[in-house]
Amino acid sequence: MAIGIAQKVFSKGGRRVITLATAGLVTGSTLYALNQPLEASEIIAHPPKLDWPHKFLFNSFDHASIRRGWEVYKQVCAACHSLNYIHYRQMVGVFLTEEEAKAEAADIMVQDGPDEQGKMFMRPGKLTDHVPNPYPNQEAARAANNGAYPPDLSLIVIARDGGEDYVFSLLTGYTDPPAGVHLEDGQYFNPYFLDGAIGMPQLLYDEVIEYSDGTPATASQLAKDVTTFLAWCSMPELDERKLMAMKYIMLATPIIAACWYWKRHTWIQLKTRKIALRT
Repeated sequence: MAIGIAQKVFSKGGRRVITLATAGLVTGSTLYALNQPLEASEIIAHPPKLDWPHKFLFNSFDHASIRRGWEVYKQVCAACHSLNYIHYRQMVGVFLTEEEAKAEAADIMVQDGPDEQGKMFMRPGKLTDHVPNPYPNQEAARAANNGAYPPDLSLIVIARDGGEDYVFSLLTGYTDPPAGVHLEDGQYFNPYFLDGAIGMPQLLYDEVIEYSDGTPATASQLAKDVTTFLAWCSMPELDERKLMAMKYIMLATPIIAACWYWKRHTWIQLKTRKIALRT
């Protein structure tokens, strides 16, 4: 009985019905998709993979690039974005001398106290202070940026999928919106940003700042340097971890080799013995 039913279903007429039904479903789905409005999330771009020197096992950060990136942050990014987890003492020996770091910290005013009269007071910054926030609170930041909150950049590289590739592509990826994409006032199109609409305008242009070391300040150079600086902010211990790993490898290699030789020397007679059964 079951065999007879199966033969009827998969007969020539049944196969024809199934084919027509499948074609109709595909055609209907295609027409439905074509009639839908273009969503920005459907045209989001994926950042290309770039060769960052500090990504390789035996390479450290480009400290000259970190220093230039600090200049880009101070002159461009610091107007909106904070670095709440970075203190001036962390910069010493990385891209600033102790005197330079103290001078950088002294340029800011920090609220401290209370004093002997129980009042708060303002003082010049110290090495133990963190990089100041451009806004006193989140509400003030949103009010100054049309409701958008500029994120803290201390951990932005490890907080975003794509890391350095994403940050660099975002900074250099501004373009005109494609047909079908509507932007609100104060929004800009960037295909690397979620939904394409970003509240931050393009800020990095050729020669927008002047590097203290004379490096040509092209837009791509500015983006590369500030991305390297933000990568260091997210992973300030990276060079130390790599150095420690190299020390462990250099120490562990002869120990493992010695243990392997000792094991073979100890067990070679037992493993190579021949047992003969005599009857």
